[in-house]
Amino acid sequence: MAQRFGSEGGPFLIAGPCVVESDSLNVRIGEALAELRVKLGISVIYKASYDKANRSRLNAPRGPGMEAGLAALDKVREATGLPILTDVHEPGHVALAARVADVLQIPAFLCRQTDLLVAAGKASRPVNIKKGQWMAPEEMRGAVEKVRAGGAPEVVVTERGTFFGYGDLVVDMRTFARLRAACGVPVVFDATHSVQQPGQGSDGSSGGDRAFIPPLLYAAAAAGADGFFLETHPDPARAPSDGPNMVPLDQLASIVGLAVDVWQRVREAVRA
Repeated sequence: MAQRFGSEGGPFLIAGPCVVESDSLNVRIGEALAELRVKLGISVIYKASYDKANRSRLNAPRGPGMEAGLAALDKVREATGLPILTDVHEPGHVALAARVADVLQIPAFLCRQTDLLVAAGKASRPVNIKKGQWMAPEEMRGAVEKVRAGGAPEVVVTERGTFFGYGDLVVDMRTFARLRAACGVPVVFDATHSVQQPGQGSDGSSGGDRAFIPPLLYAAAAAGADGFFLETHPDPARAPSDGPNMVPLDQLASIVGLAVDVWQRVREAVRA
């Protein structure tokens, strides 16, 4: 299997909507990401969830479900040529998801679930493990070891900040070096979920402040993140979930372009 995470010339990007929506919207975002891949010359992976099983409220939108969601993701791959990443929440979901997904993702709240991690490793797919918001960087070593024990060909860990009180996340820029040293894998920065404000929406859902996405992303690019994770949508206010902390699609290229420039300049300066 071709390497999914990174290249010598630049960081890699995981991006897409929070949850699978209509075919037209899914493909629209995918086409924009395919164009960005060519423009910036970086590896791009399309992400969307067929089911968001950890919503704040019982009646919150979760997505179309596994069968319809995976079929929709397959259409994105066919239309754009991009590799596909999606979440898995239970061991029994892994084999079915792996028929379509090029990369499997473990949600942050499930990063200690041994059976899920081992099952994901056994699927012969690269795995992205999202670091729990309560965990120290060094604690992720165990999660990586579980996925590797299953036989995953590639593993990455994604940082999205640490809980600060009840309604905010704080990103410690030392985390990227600490995760890499502890786990020996590429490290991703989830810039959009890092500005999420759990439970701060007017209806009890998660809020967020997308204004802080660019500065945090640029800081992470300089601090050593190997890849970037960004949720994006043409109209975040109408997105089924996570709208307040998504990047408007028409702003994505300029934000990512500057982040890639920062990433490259810092590494050139370090090598000089």
